[in-house]
Amino acid sequence: MTLLLCSLLPLCASGAQGGNISLKITKQYLNFPVSHQQERSRMTFETEGAPDLSVVIRLAPEEADYWVFRDMSAFEGKTVRIAYEGDPRGLAKIYQSDRIAGQDSLYREKNRPQFHFTTRRGWINDPNGLVFHNGEYHLFYQHNPYERDWQNMHWGHAVSEDLVHWKELPDALCPDSLGTMYSGSAVIDYANTAGFNRDGKPALVAIYTAAGPERQVQCLAYSLDDGRTFTKYAGNPVIDSRDKWNSKDTRDPKVFWYAPAGHWVLVLNERDGHSIYTSADLKKWTYESHVTGFWECPELFELPVDGNPENKKWVMYGASGTYMLGSFDGRVFRPESGKYCYTTGSIYAAQTYTNIPAADGRRIQIGWGRISHPGMPFNGMMTLPTELTLRTTKDGVRLASTPIAELDRLFRPLAEWRGLTPDEANRKLEEFGKADRLRIRTTIELSHATDAGLSLDGQSIVAYDLNHNTLNGRFYSPQDPTSMRLTADIYLDRTSAEVFIDGGLYSYSMERRPQTGNNGGFRFRGNRIKVCSLEVFAVGSIW
Repeated sequence: MTLLLCSLLPLCASGAQGGNISLKITKQYLNFPVSHQQERSRMTFETEGAPDLSVVIRLAPEEADYWVFRDMSAFEGKTVRIAYEGDPRGLAKIYQSDRIAGQDSLYREKNRPQFHFTTRRGWINDPNGLVFHNGEYHLFYQHNPYERDWQNMHWGHAVSEDLVHWKELPDALCPDSLGTMYSGSAVIDYANTAGFNRDGKPALVAIYTAAGPERQVQCLAYSLDDGRTFTKYAGNPVIDSRDKWNSKDTRDPKVFWYAPAGHWVLVLNERDGHSIYTSADLKKWTYESHVTGFWECPELFELPVDGNPENKKWVMYGASGTYMLGSFDGRVFRPESGKYCYTTGSIYAAQTYTNIPAADGRRIQIGWGRISHPGMPFNGMMTLPTELTLRTTKDGVRLASTPIAELDRLFRPLAEWRGLTPDEANRKLEEFGKADRLRIRTTIELSHATDAGLSLDGQSIVAYDLNHNTLNGRFYSPQDPTSMRLTADIYLDRTSAEVFIDGGLYSYSMERRPQTGNNGGFRFRGNRIKVCSLEVFAVGSIW
């Protein structure tokens, strides 16, 4: 690697703190050394013909804990001035390259998930702007490119043709004078209601929260090149509801087209719940109604019950995974039942895709997996994409979540057994205890026992208490209240576990945390239980 800045550029510093450098961009990436021994300091980029960017970073003046990068493809041939308010020695370590630092080990790092999406470098949280367009599934997400902890919110960006294998692209939205880029959604404006379309190309429009130090406002940006570059709307913000709610918390707009009335609907988390707005052009919005009882990342969509298109209900949920069922007339959501909970654990702020082709018709969801990755230059991940359906249960209509069919291409059957005792099942699983990724599908039956479970290296993956009707500490009752059976579909990646119970009627996720010194592998537990079926699958890598 060539330290271009050291060899070609003067370092201008005043005193012990602060400095700046200027360089002409000739390579794809700028690589930055990060040290968590340093306090965050302001770093600004001034680029000719582009908005200035200001972030905070812990530039390493000496040895780096890890390296992060910025893709400079859009600025090739232009001069960039970088100013830093911290220890100026860190500036001398920044270098240009057509490779990111550490690229030789990318996606093969020790704690890199192998079938869950993670960003190459930095922090990620909420999925944003999930939309299908021109054969691609877009995954935007909350991203701090400059550190593995939360800060500097951008919209990261990745695309996929199958929702399984992903290609990470340059960040789509960067902080500006209105604030950092918080969560939001994306739509395709086929009818050119906003006037952004050009040459017959429909605009991909992102609707997002700009989070300033004093208030949060809602803004638009549009893309005419399949999300590769965005232009922010000159009339931003399009919603500023600070005066109405007297609250800074007004964020995470989810927008969709409501065909029966021919207008856009925006669901926005404000103060104590979700507000509903309508618009004819995505620019001018009218407040319509409010539903209390939710926090962050709203969703509102319609699903058929048991697949019957003549019997549909609307689902409203928030970031925690609790939801209500009801009706919606384009302006007011009227709850009929709930709140219920279909998923728990590390998943948070899940969002569903818009613009899925009618021939497909699925409601596909991805959530943020609040999972840490020790020793890695990245943090956070996306949960498996799942299909949401409404099913009639003994307790009424409920939301279910199951991994999408496209994931099946990753799994290869290794072994299958039936009618085992716990000890027999444990012996069968011995050879798989060291696998860093695995899928296990099992049905257990309790006879005289009141509890049963499956653990991995001392960590409980499934713990079912029939006496108290709890599953991993949360209430759960099987469809047949007299049934002693429980089915679990378990997806184990290097740092996480996702479990889908009884066909997705309940699911949960967790960080893999083996007990210290416990390498006992898989263990079924419970007196007088029967392992009715046990299947093991190898899992391929998405990288």
